[in-house]
Amino acid sequence: MNAVGSVREVSVAGYDVVVRGGMVYDGTGAPPVRADVGIAGGKVAAIGIDLPEGVRTIEAEGRWVLPGLIDVHTHYDAEALFAPGLGESARHGVTSVVIGNCSLSTVYAEAEDCADMFARVEALPWDVVHSAVKEHRDWTDPASYAAALESRPLGVNVAAFLGHSDIRVAAMGLARASDGKAQATRAERQQMARMLTDALDAGFVGLSTIRSSFSKLEGKRYPGRQLPSTYASWSEYRQLNDVLRERGRVHQSTPNLTGRLELAQFFLQSAARRHGRPLKTTLISAADIKADRSVVRLATTVAALVNRVLGADFRWQHLPVPFEVYADGVDLVVFEEFGSGVAALNIRDLLRRHEFLNDPGFRREFRKDMAKKFGSRVWHRDLHDAEIVACPDASVVGRSFGEIADERGVLPPDALLDLVAEHGSAVRWRTTIANDRGAELNRLARSPQVQIGFADSGAHLRNMAFYNMGVRFLERVHRDRVMPVERAVHRLTGELAEWYGLDTGRIAPGTRADIAVIDPAGFDGSSAAYHEAPMPGAAGVNRMVNRSGGAVAATIVNGVPVFDGHGFADGFGATLRAGTFLRATG
Repeated sequence: MNAVGSVREVSVAGYDVVVRGGMVYDGTGAPPVRADVGIAGGKVAAIGIDLPEGVRTIEAEGRWVLPGLIDVHTHYDAEALFAPGLGESARHGVTSVVIGNCSLSTVYAEAEDCADMFARVEALPWDVVHSAVKEHRDWTDPASYAAALESRPLGVNVAAFLGHSDIRVAAMGLARASDGKAQATRAERQQMARMLTDALDAGFVGLSTIRSSFSKLEGKRYPGRQLPSTYASWSEYRQLNDVLRERGRVHQSTPNLTGRLELAQFFLQSAARRHGRPLKTTLISAADIKADRSVVRLATTVAALVNRVLGADFRWQHLPVPFEVYADGVDLVVFEEFGSGVAALNIRDLLRRHEFLNDPGFRREFRKDMAKKFGSRVWHRDLHDAEIVACPDASVVGRSFGEIADERGVLPPDALLDLVAEHGSAVRWRTTIANDRGAELNRLARSPQVQIGFADSGAHLRNMAFYNMGVRFLERVHRDRVMPVERAVHRLTGELAEWYGLDTGRIAPGTRADIAVIDPAGFDGSSAAYHEAPMPGAAGVNRMVNRSGGAVAATIVNGVPVFDGHGFADGFGATLRAGTFLRATG
């Protein structure tokens, strides 16, 4: 950014908004400058000193003015249809989100198929997903889907992946697509390739797939089967990857942790030396998991070698805060990691599950699974590291299952099952499964093999809430001097926008006016506190959320102030049209 003694300006008669007197971080990693930012027609019109007043002025003295944050891993696909403000992101300085991750999108599949695919793996109410797609569907292909989103009163910009499970079901039907013995025919593969091409033509950022073996279907037809994308052959992936590589778009996926050698397939597919040009590839997740401290170092080291030696363009997605999760009884995705956990989750009727949890045979298997020390896993399964936060039996609240087991003279798995069998989902507990070591978090945040972004916003409503991960990251950077603030801003904005091919992430004359105003005086530690709130548009559904106190002073989307630190603008999510469908370029 130039010295602020001179005004850089796009010709404009007046400003709709002026952000006055803040420290402006332009998203490129350059040091900040104290300046005013003038906005007109949804664009940054000028950056300078003592700009004329705008129709609206936002005071930013002592605050940071930066490009709006980008959340590249969300599951807002259903919520964008019935509550398009996406306020839990907007209130935290996020101005652009990417939906369609983990092979899941709602572009082609019918409502029942979408609900079956989203509900269990993303811990979303089946009825909410089903009604969102069935009642709001007014599209037939990617181009009309993009137009349908643009027609809604979006509170933030929305970019999208096309989900592989989505197109697989549309081409093969859910029965065959989720049958491990059935493979896509040549005609069906060609149909999927055409669907992907149409999506890229419509501006989708790429394709998302999933290999995780504990990603299961919900519903009455094929409950317990894995998501359709997991059953695809690598030749099917390669055919779709060729389409992505030719267009310079992104492949996002979740690997199978029980088959780590399979990661080599992702690395080789990304390699330029094998294919002539690299395939942008991003996987979840670079996490310092308690269950195996060696994994994250190995993952980033191998990624660095692949990028340098093979010419790949590979990134791990990373959540830059402690990975704390909550569970109601046994309703938590980590139970999908082992056989007895899957068996319990497969029983959706709570009365039958209650009886099952007391079965001696099941308990034997559960104890064995919980005691296993080897093999790929995410959850540490240490029930001394699992605090009960709510229960009808108040005497156990604030204590771990391990403590209760020691007191009762039973094994910790039995203490958990005893309480869940008695009280069901009223037993709420929490644990941190990863990212608990500050030094390792800081190392990951600085790694060029890592991109900041694995919030899972809009999913796992009762299990986790990382909507404000960007604010929490900036707070740690400011407090602990992890890196220069301008570098942290670049990692959260310009770096992501460039890699995904999105027209946002910078503050300069002529750029999209997506801006967050951050008040470092509001960094008081409260952003990590637990909160719950009703889910807009979904009666009776409460979800975990975040609140960042006074840290976010304003969020501006396409030049429209949508949040002012106290509340949302009039008509937000209802009549106010701030966001748009953000098309990828390249």
